[in-house]
Amino acid sequence: MAGRSIAAGGALVLDSEGLSKLASGDARARAYLETARARRARVVVSAITLTEVLRGGRRDASVHRVLSRISVLPVTSDVARAAGELLGATGLSGHRCAIDAVVAATALGLVRPVVLLTSDPDDLNRLVEEVDRPKDQRVVVVHG
Repeated sequence: MAGRSIAAGGALVLDSEGLSKLASGDARARAYLETARARRARVVVSAITLTEVLRGGRRDASVHRVLSRISVLPVTSDVARAAGELLGATGLSGHRCAIDAVVAATALGLVRPVVLLTSDPDDLNRLVEEVDRPKDQRVVVVHG
């Protein structure tokens, strides 16, 4: 995975762009998926991400093919609360960054190692920052 050594297990989390790129057959996104599968990592997406990607048209078919092979994690009240706390802690705008905060809270709640594939590494790096956790146990945000 792009020069980083990531331990076995854990999870690959896709944000909306990661999911869209995987659905469109993007080579870089597929490489992250293949690496995750080789590591026996879970490949997941937050249910809120479906709101950003699905539009009810023919284009959704490729997204549904990807979704049939990965896990869609629910947005529970605990995840929603954690997302709100992340927004408060970072000072990011609730309206502008709410979905990213839910994706970040989802990633932070998973068994490590966790790689988050995104098109928005700046905000997501701020949202998943865990300065008290050893660097090798933090969520790794990668630009997809």
